[in-house]
Amino acid sequence: MKNLAQNFLVEDERTRVKNAVKAAEKLTAGEIVVMIISTSYQYPLANVIGATAFALPLALISTPLVGAWFWIGAQNMWLFLGFLTVFFILFHEVIKRTFWLKRIFISQREIDDEVEEAAVTQFFDQGLYRTREETGVLVLISVFERKVWILADRGINAKVPAGQWNDIVKIITAGIKQKCPADAICAAVEKIGELLKTHFPVKPDDTDELKNLIKLS
Repeated sequence: MKNLAQNFLVEDERTRVKNAVKAAEKLTAGEIVVMIISTSYQYPLANVIGATAFALPLALISTPLVGAWFWIGAQNMWLFLGFLTVFFILFHEVIKRTFWLKRIFISQREIDDEVEEAAVTQFFDQGLYRTREETGVLVLISVFERKVWILADRGINAKVPAGQWNDIVKIITAGIKQKCPADAICAAVEKIGELLKTHFPVKPDDTDELKNLIKLS
């Protein structure tokens, strides 16, 4: 899944997002980081479940056909296991490399849990908790899951209700569905800046403490 994050935005769109973050941070002491990752988790169990779902019925169908043709008789169990193994390996590789097919075998609850965990992990890995006034905001876009998660530091959470982030998430997810992710991200960043400036106005000695856009493979 290495190319998902790399191909999510073209160079011009990445520049627009960086400029949008810079413009928003001129209004507030808050630090906004947009992060794009290919996937929050590899979901290995989905490969197994999917491969089994395809391999088992195909093995059941193939065994009597081939067994009857060659008069294998009592040895059909070994033939079945052979077919099952071959089909399982084949579909395991296909599902691992076919993103839309893999998503079928992943529950929405698992996706939500993994994206949230990835957001928390990246929040600490990228040092968003180290800002001077605890005003870091992470906008995580996990491309494979088509999921957006916004995580703010405790300085912001003390003043901004958590529900207000939901509207901003909807802006980005709607833009992604409409094939205009850069426009949506820039609009969301602008709204975050407007939201933060009320509680955390920019100060004369304010500096840009974090990267504006982070792209991980």
